[in-house]
Amino acid sequence: MSDPKTNRPITSEDLWAMARVGVPTPAPDGSFAVVPVTTYDMAANKGRTRLWRIPAVDLPPTPLTASDVSSDQPAFSPDGQWLAFVRRKDGEKPQIYRMPLGGGEAEKLTDLPLGAGDPKWFPDGTRVLLVSPVIHQLKPALATPVPDAKAPITTGTPPTATTTAPTESAPPEPETIANTRRLLATREQETVKARVTEDRVFRFWDRWLTGGEVPHLFAIDIESRVLSDLTPDSTHWFDFMEPNGQYDLAPDGSELVFSADSSLAPHQVLNWDLFVVKLSRDADGILRGGVLTNITKDNPGNDVKPRYSPDGASILYGRDTDLYFYADRVRLARYDVTTGRHEVLTEEWDRSLAGWDWHPDGSSIWITAEQEGRQALFTMPPRPTGEPTILVKGGVVSGAAPARDGRLWYQYQDHSHPVELHVLDKPGGTPRKRTCFNDERLSALDFGRVEANTFQGADGAPVQMYLIYPPGFDPSKKYPLVHVIHGGPHGISGDQFHWRWNGHLFAAPGYVVAMVNFHGSTSWGQAFAASITGDHPTKPFADIMAATDEILKLGFIDEGRMAAAGGSYGGYLVTWIAGHTDRFACLVNHAGVYDLHAQYASDVSQGRAMAYGGEPWNGIENIDRASPARFASGFNSPMLVLHGDNDYRVPATQGLEVYGVLKAKGVPARLVSYPDENHWILQPRNSRHWYGEVHAWLARFLNP
Repeated sequence: MSDPKTNRPITSEDLWAMARVGVPTPAPDGSFAVVPVTTYDMAANKGRTRLWRIPAVDLPPTPLTASDVSSDQPAFSPDGQWLAFVRRKDGEKPQIYRMPLGGGEAEKLTDLPLGAGDPKWFPDGTRVLLVSPVIHQLKPALATPVPDAKAPITTGTPPTATTTAPTESAPPEPETIANTRRLLATREQETVKARVTEDRVFRFWDRWLTGGEVPHLFAIDIESRVLSDLTPDSTHWFDFMEPNGQYDLAPDGSELVFSADSSLAPHQVLNWDLFVVKLSRDADGILRGGVLTNITKDNPGNDVKPRYSPDGASILYGRDTDLYFYADRVRLARYDVTTGRHEVLTEEWDRSLAGWDWHPDGSSIWITAEQEGRQALFTMPPRPTGEPTILVKGGVVSGAAPARDGRLWYQYQDHSHPVELHVLDKPGGTPRKRTCFNDERLSALDFGRVEANTFQGADGAPVQMYLIYPPGFDPSKKYPLVHVIHGGPHGISGDQFHWRWNGHLFAAPGYVVAMVNFHGSTSWGQAFAASITGDHPTKPFADIMAATDEILKLGFIDEGRMAAAGGSYGGYLVTWIAGHTDRFACLVNHAGVYDLHAQYASDVSQGRAMAYGGEPWNGIENIDRASPARFASGFNSPMLVLHGDNDYRVPATQGLEVYGVLKAKGVPARLVSYPDENHWILQPRNSRHWYGEVHAWLARFLNP
């Protein structure tokens, strides 16, 4: 427990001085796990990730990799003697390395032009699977006829370019890699850098997709270093936000399965399906991949994160059924490899799954799922079931990784504790905390109380919120109130130690912080998440207002000193608040949507008709009713507007437009634009600056 007499409130410097503990990878015998831990250097404005060995018993962790380079994505060889991992050197693409766990230097396995990642060993330990992007298409000439939108796009022979010839001892590269090297060399010489496309999806988050890069699955032979492209004809994208963990190898090494987008250009509708590839060896003993077989084409929704059962008879995966509602709950499904039959295991359970894996003996399944503002750990049998058995609740459980000895390693965090690793020795056992990377720093900080409350929101429905109190809170005094509004809108303000919107850091100056899980939030079932479909602002706005009224009844809030802050959808709702009430002394809008019509410049516009109740050419009245831009006449509250220039999810013009309107109208406003950030503020110095701007703006109006 912190001591308010000697401890102090948290600062943004503290936030970036803490270690960020990644997903654990258990050793085959379960005696220890390897985990990537990232630490940041504010002076250098960068972070580095180091692999640590964490014993299952009560012994201290030890570092496995050097501190001057970044290493992550560990994968054990089947015998537990070697560790494959990804190393990132400054100025170079990430590559696959391996190191002996008994002692010795790491050796480089790959030197691929666009880098490599997500390693996985073959069962016999002779090869390592990996993912690497290749370039599959060229920019079309201007005179090229427009192809039929339904026909697959083919490309011609790429231009040649001078490249460094491989040494005589080096094994030949797959043509896809050699071709990628040639294209990269050619592009370096091009003076015209224009991007050309006819696709609906042509950029994502903060990068363009017009270069033709797609991921392929490769296998590298450890002894000969021969690299085999197992998916040479694939043009399918992997998940953009979560590309790792989207493939698995059968226990006998005979086939692999991966999740990828099944759409063809112009990518009118993205749909993630599962593809199976049979593996074989050619006359020279080189591993080859066969035809890609889509095994989930009959499911109208997405299919992700496949996992073979220990006996190889089944593939476990997540699926949803509605491509136009991104919060459609993820069900757990099982595919029978022999019969080709699919069976949904959690159809009767009204929760959306976040992660899943098999118990090592195949008798049960570990899953994580959101549960009423938190994320819990459950277990269930590999057959249709009602509600799974909860094992760990409270806070947020993630990254669950089973070991062969039956132990389960996982990440755990809550509002007052960043992620550390825990171990569950058996179902029903008592979890054990196995890392303490941040305990010393936390012991110097003074955190206020956190409580979860429920109130009556829109339509009389129960709505949950977290209240975070400032350090040294005295209920006899009056405090400012700050709403921190989550994005999405289909997400949650969870019981987690958020790095970008940290509740305690907002409370530190002496504010009571409210984090409301309004209508549309996930973890309360499908109906609650879908309750704002076609009308994004009305119920969430009513919930925020009702929460404010409930908090005022507590008697310690100064009604003249209240603020609302949010990012993405949270910024959208902040701007909606600006047009509909003057009860807040100031507002903070980060990367918020202002004009719904202009949101068609977003990277992905799929599903907007459902979300907004219409399209610009069919239902414009509904879009207008939900667009904050149509209510600028009500803007009177001072607003801080923050945005990253590389934000393709909510293009930066959204922030510029609302700022311009506020200034033209004479409403106090301040613009903070980050030319080197995307939808999120990710760099240490920029984050420190961001928190400084936000705190200064709130202090200006809440502590006059």
